[in-house]
Amino acid sequence: MYENIAELKTSHLNQLADYREMLFKEPKLKFLFLELTTACNLRCLHCGSRCTPEKAKEKLALTVDDYRRLLVKVKEDFDELPFLNITGGEPLVYPHFEEVMQIAVDLGYEWGMTTNAILIDEAMARKLKELKMAYVSVSLDGLEETHDVFRQQKGSYRAAMAGIENLIKIGGYKQLNVTTAVNKSNIDELEAMYQMICDSEIDTWRLAPIETIGRASDHDELLLDGEDHRRMLDFIREKRLLGMPVTYSCMHFLGLDYERVVRNSYYLCNAGIYVASIRTNGDIGSCLAVEHRPETVYGNILKDDFTKVWKEGFKNLRMHKSELSSKCKDCEQKRFCDGGSCHNWNFDTNEPNSCFKDILF
Repeated sequence: MYENIAELKTSHLNQLADYREMLFKEPKLKFLFLELTTACNLRCLHCGSRCTPEKAKEKLALTVDDYRRLLVKVKEDFDELPFLNITGGEPLVYPHFEEVMQIAVDLGYEWGMTTNAILIDEAMARKLKELKMAYVSVSLDGLEETHDVFRQQKGSYRAAMAGIENLIKIGGYKQLNVTTAVNKSNIDELEAMYQMICDSEIDTWRLAPIETIGRASDHDELLLDGEDHRRMLDFIREKRLLGMPVTYSCMHFLGLDYERVVRNSYYLCNAGIYVASIRTNGDIGSCLAVEHRPETVYGNILKDDFTKVWKEGFKNLRMHKSELSSKCKDCEQKRFCDGGSCHNWNFDTNEPNSCFKDILF
């Protein structure tokens, strides 16, 4: 039926483009991100939210009851419960973490979190098991010296590895993932990291290039160039052929050569069609990687009906961004890419901040 793999992929991508068109009209809430805190016990160079330990001193805008009301309402209003992605900052420094997660579990939600793992001793690993954590992603950004510099805290690598060991020892989760923010300082360490992960009981490894979001915008020296991106994607392709469950992140359309080869699905930006988020102040947005600005805030759970916002908001994401862009309008791949990921969109210029055209395809 298909003469070559490119023709097959093109057929699949056309079907996905049609499906995205349907989701613009009938979005499906599959994932709800809760940004519990912007406080963190580290000061990572790439942090999109510019989190710091000092933010722990700031007054919390949302109470435990606010989270309870939100979770009850979502359960009442939606046919299927979304998966809860718990994030920060560092979720485990949030003072009411256990209370909020117990509420979620009692209501029947499945949940996972992203963590630096520094606070996961055996007691915390047992508590996470009791709270039925299904998924956990630990951030590891290189070998020991590189990770510690990137995280701006000596000893953070060893603490993270100890946290991983405690999670493995206690168990209870369905999947343990490691996420690496690939940048100029660690791209030469991917092979060594691969060997380390192969020798462990880590289930999956996710590679994501750092983007000019938050604190990373102050560190252009860490950004990958086109050759680096190809090198990273070729590395992923090679390891996947060997059976290693390593994957590229959800960001960016990669062209026919790499699509469906370096990750388990074709590119589809989930922001506003599968994903919503609640920031620490109650603002309702899409993916937390999308820049926090007036155009990307669609309401606030302290004063607005979340379900109504989900159904009627997100208009600037549920549309073809590529039609606004002078860069995209004549691109032969715009039906598949559609302007790229929402977190990569410049809402001032109506252009993508970066594009892989002429680099990967």
